[in-house]
Amino acid sequence: MTTAVAHATNLLDRFIDWFIPAEVKAEREKRQQARMFLISHCCGPFLGNVVPGALFFLDPTPGWPTLMLAVSITSFWVYPFLLKWFGRYNLWTFVSVQNLHFCILESCYYYGGVTSPTLPWVLTIPLLAFFYLGHSPKLRKYALAQFGLNFALFVALYHFAPPPADDTPREALQGLGIVSTLACAGYVTMMALYYRRILQSGVELEAEMRGHMATAAQLRRATAEAERAGAAKAEFVASMSHELRTPLNAVIGYSQMLLEDAADEDDQEAIADLEKIHKAGHHLLRLVNEVLDLSKIEAGKMELVPEDVAVGEFIQAIVDHQRPKADAKGVPLLVELGPALGTARWDGQRVRQALGQVVDNAIKFTEAGQVKVRVARRGGRGSDSVVIEVHDTGIGIAPDMLPNLFEKFTVARDASTSKYGDTGLGLSLSLALCNLMGGTITAVSQLGKGSVFTVTLPAAPPAKRKRRPRAEAPELAA
Repeated sequence: MTTAVAHATNLLDRFIDWFIPAEVKAEREKRQQARMFLISHCCGPFLGNVVPGALFFLDPTPGWPTLMLAVSITSFWVYPFLLKWFGRYNLWTFVSVQNLHFCILESCYYYGGVTSPTLPWVLTIPLLAFFYLGHSPKLRKYALAQFGLNFALFVALYHFAPPPADDTPREALQGLGIVSTLACAGYVTMMALYYRRILQSGVELEAEMRGHMATAAQLRRATAEAERAGAAKAEFVASMSHELRTPLNAVIGYSQMLLEDAADEDDQEAIADLEKIHKAGHHLLRLVNEVLDLSKIEAGKMELVPEDVAVGEFIQAIVDHQRPKADAKGVPLLVELGPALGTARWDGQRVRQALGQVVDNAIKFTEAGQVKVRVARRGGRGSDSVVIEVHDTGIGIAPDMLPNLFEKFTVARDASTSKYGDTGLGLSLSLALCNLMGGTITAVSQLGKGSVFTVTLPAAPPAKRKRRPRAEAPELAA
């Protein structure tokens, strides 16, 4: 039973809300007033027409006054549509209240005057007006003035132009009084119950809003704590990375010296072991440097040192630095420089670090075919950028790994469990560096056919900033 009532109430609410214009819905208080207005006009005529209906049965000669009363009460159904089509809520409210004045005072005029059985309905006029208009003192004064003016006109008309004699029997008028009073009581009860429901929903909404505000406060506190923890982590990592780099440099240096001694003595077994130590030392030092740089970027402590560089020569030098790795694998490494590359004001070390990682990955995962680096300058004066595309014909990247490729510690595996970026930090650091310089990196790939990484960097340094939001996840190639 409760479920059926709730379902019916929800249907009524949706029906009522359909008539409310958008500009009224935007204000919570106005929306509640409009709901009171609409529920009154949608349901009220059913109860109001009880009076003219009773008159048709009780009055021996019901004439045009009874018909006019029925028509004016039925016309209340028009106002929801007028509100829906034209808006202007306050206007239709006062027009409707004026129609209510006419209905009630007209029935009193023809059926008994101040002793009319329909007189109790007069009390609903200011009640409904205040329901419709809310707490606005100005509008309430207008409503009271409207009520006073109509009542004064009624008294004057009744005094100077008395209505024709009424032939309705006294017993019929008494029956009409009972019917009218019950209908009026039902109408007022309906409005009071709906008003209570609106107030209750407002209380529930306020409680929900307080809950949301408490949750938002907790989230702000959690965010502040996370930022403090992140700053502490960055400081710790930076300190530990510094402490790790010193002994690592010693390991790399001593292993290099021992390699040279072993080479002089032609000790192949020692050379193989020392090369593993030397390579592992470089790998670990690279990991420490990547962690340190990422921590600096996240903490907003990495400063750019821009300088003017000749774009073509600079990119060519970065590619040439990676060429021995390509030659060792037998992979052609090509460079295609576009026209009018000119100069750019970049932090050379950071561009070399970011682009070098991308080219290194392309070589690492290309067993056959080639790697090509294309460079072009795009845009107009003062807002141009340099676009560097790194094409490879390597193993490609699985579609499920591509969207997360630039996340930290992301591992993209092929059939031999190889992974991009070695540590899972290389590409993430490259993206962070490009973002710091006002650029970005995107990637498209087809598994088994190769990948294209596009590095876009502004030719001029960006405004000084601490952080830049992470770029959108790369999309799959069509």
